Amino acid sequence: MTRDVLTADVIVIGAGIAGASMAARLAGKARVLLLEMEAQAGYHATGRSAANFEPTYGPPVIRALTRASGAFFRDPPEAFAAVPLLSPRGVLMLGDADDGALAEEYVGLGYRACAFAEAKQRYPLLREGVAAHHLIDDTTTDVDVEALHRGFLGRHRWAGGTLLCKAAVTLGERRGGVWHVQTSAGDCQAPVIVNAAGAWADGVAKACGVAALGLTPKRRSACIVAGPPGVDLRDWPQVSNLKETFYAKPMGGKLMISPSDAVPSEPHDAFADDMALAEAIDQYQQVFDHEVTRIESSWGGLRTFTPDGNPVIGFDVVAQGFFWCAGQGGYGIQTAPALGAVAAALLQHKPVPDEIANFGVTAAELAPARFAPGPPTPDRGR
Repeated sequence: MTRDVLTADVIVIGAGIAGASMAARLAGKARVLLLEMEAQAGYHATGRSAANFEPTYGPPVIRALTRASGAFFRDPPEAFAAVPLLSPRGVLMLGDADDGALAEEYVGLGYRACAFAEAKQRYPLLREGVAAHHLIDDTTTDVDVEALHRGFLGRHRWAGGTLLCKAAVTLGERRGGVWHVQTSAGDCQAPVIVNAAGAWADGVAKACGVAALGLTPKRRSACIVAGPPGVDLRDWPQVSNLKETFYAKPMGGKLMISPSDAVPSEPHDAFADDMALAEAIDQYQQVFDHEVTRIESSWGGLRTFTPDGNPVIGFDVVAQGFFWCAGQGGYGIQTAPALGAVAAALLQHKPVPDEIANFGVTAAELAPARFAPGPPTPDRGR
């Protein structure tokens, strides 16, 4: 028996934050079929995010996309979410005596230096004399990732879009100007397919006969520990060291600690590196008066990077109707509103929207064409 074939104008492969934000922006302009290989959307990187909106964090393109996303986060469309998308957090960064150059770099990005007394006031567990540099960023906030992701999925659904889960792509072929895609849940076809598959994006490309771009998934580990007895740390800032070998963030009345690891990995259901977590906890305890006696839970997530560290957004230079929306690194949540708008515009052969271009975002610095014949020199700026 021949299976029914789902048809659409655009097939978006991957229903994490990248695919969902783009599908929402296309809502009402095209019939969008959103494919997700897992039983639920956002199971991997999106659902395991540290949930920050940090305008000072990331390379220049990321910071521009983050700033361009600020208006959406602060004032989302009506009925987009039932709760505010942002809530106050802030960041306290600490540096050793040999971190002077890093401290200056962070000040240039918008942090301000402060005395130990102010740092201690912000994070009362801070030990005296353990840091030579204390820096504060008050622009960083928490993001309600679930509300953001559900909001994008909701806008896609309300505009008549379809979400199909348990639909891993096994084969894609372009015939007669149309992509014919086979998935574990059935077949579908559309003139355009969007590869928003995160860590699996290069694999999806290969399944469609398209050259991979050299994306690298990198594992990050995290765990939850209890705070000190009788201490309410819910409103305290996130803390980290300038070398970024650990960070800790209040979460749900407890504390999330991560070693800030970035270990190249194959695409898989990631899990935490226990040794890396132990080292991060040890570094945390050396700086803060807080004895961690046990880990309550832990997890790992994959953050996927292009060769130059910037997202890749645009049509493939060879494969017709094949659109890339991948490589957001660890910045997918904080850039989602602007990145989804840029991707939707470029897919419709429109320029970068003015309200985003005004922050310095250009199509050229995101285009797949920059990887042919070879990638530019990586930008290692934070």
